[in-house]
Amino acid sequence: MAGANSQKTILYAMGANGAIAIAKLAAAAITSSSAMLAEGIHSLADTGNQLLLLLGLKRSGRPPDDLHPLGYGKTIYVWSFIVAIILFSVGGMYSILEGWHKLHDPHALSWPWLAIAIVLFAIVAESISLRTAIIEINKVRGPRSLWQWFHQSRASELIVIFGEDVAALLGLVFALLAVGLTMLTGNPVFDALGTLAIGILLIVIAVLIGVEIKAMLIGESIDPLEQARMFEFLGARPEVDQVLNMITLQLGTDVLVSLKLRMDQPDGRRLVEEINSLERDFRAAFPQTVWLFVEPDLVE
Repeated sequence: MAGANSQKTILYAMGANGAIAIAKLAAAAITSSSAMLAEGIHSLADTGNQLLLLLGLKRSGRPPDDLHPLGYGKTIYVWSFIVAIILFSVGGMYSILEGWHKLHDPHALSWPWLAIAIVLFAIVAESISLRTAIIEINKVRGPRSLWQWFHQSRASELIVIFGEDVAALLGLVFALLAVGLTMLTGNPVFDALGTLAIGILLIVIAVLIGVEIKAMLIGESIDPLEQARMFEFLGARPEVDQVLNMITLQLGTDVLVSLKLRMDQPDGRRLVEEINSLERDFRAAFPQTVWLFVEPDLVE
């Protein structure tokens, strides 16, 4: 996923979440709904998280230097992991603590219809934000399901945005049910239970995001679909008899590729010319490849 497209998605989500956070927190103050307060804190945390993702994207674009010869691309993984921690702590744990407090000291809601109106507005805004993210995801998802893409993608910023948007929409549904049941029954315990459910949801989403980002921090090969395209490209090259080994490494938006190939010319000037031609065409076909190492050999 190109950095520009990811940045556009982040900016869109940040604007939506900022407006939603203000509306939710205002509704929480007026209605005394703990579910609305939990959702307001969640949206406020999401807005801050998106600022961190923008910072991560900017820092990851710094050029290589003597200390970091492969560049700073993996910086975005660090900031994405921090976002997952914030979602877990500020969003999830706070919501559980607030719900637990409300469960033991319930308060009646004021102006519950206002809370419902705000939730409905937020559902529309979050749906638009999620749709924007999915449009970008669909450009690289291929035939995979969204869950398969989530597990296999190396675009950490999109994984975070998608996870946050899904959590936000489900959280809003929980908040709507909590406020609605509280209105119908007059029992504020439902509001507290809704707050607890929102907290548990955020923790689950944060853990799922954290697991994926941790794998990228350790070091992962590129997206399996892109790797398959590379094998197909090399298999169609007349100068390549066999791909003996291929190692890929995702470094933010950049890619490192190391190839061990059996060439049709075992040695001599012609072999060098073939490798140079192969490298030029490979970089043209896969422009995200910043580092490319080709080793001719006879055996793996």
